Amino acid sequence: MTYPLKVEYCGVCSLPPEYCQNGPLFEKCKEWMEEHLPDEYARLILNKTQEELDAMTLSNGKKKQTRGGKAMKNLTKKQEVPKQVSVGRSMRARKKYVTLIRGLKTCDMNLKKCSKSFGQKFACGSSVTGDDEITVQGDVVDDIMDFIVDELGIDADLVVDVGDIKD
Repeated sequence: MTYPLKVEYCGVCSLPPEYCQNGPLFEKCKEWMEEHLPDEYARLILNKTQEELDAMTLSNGKKKQTRGGKAMKNLTKKQEVPKQVSVGRSMRARKKYVTLIRGLKTCDMNLKKCSKSFGQKFACGSSVTGDDEITVQGDVVDDIMDFIVDELGIDADLVVDVGDIKD
């Protein structure tokens, strides 16, 4: 060991390369280290010596893949959910009701825009309350069913009145 020691620092997290793996930006540090400090990258990340790295490279200078190849990504398809819009009412306090609309997302509708149009049309409060649920203040079930069919263009067969909803 010769003194003074020359310590290399990471360009991303400004820590010595030995400590990068404990930092918050480890993935970016690995990319930077592979580009700017390939010897340190090989020693720390790959746990390989320079001779082993030379053996891994091919004659044209490309690195040989060390793991079996590119894995296929598991692509999950959207599950086919039957298109149905259910409209019902729920009691809020004594004789007060709220109207609940569920299933607009299955018909590819923007819930925020629908909520805003319900509020404007019926002059009441309306909000998106769940993943696929809109709450409209007041008992406006029949009017909303007509509005969904006429204004939003959803087929009348897909809009169902479920009556009273108990939460």
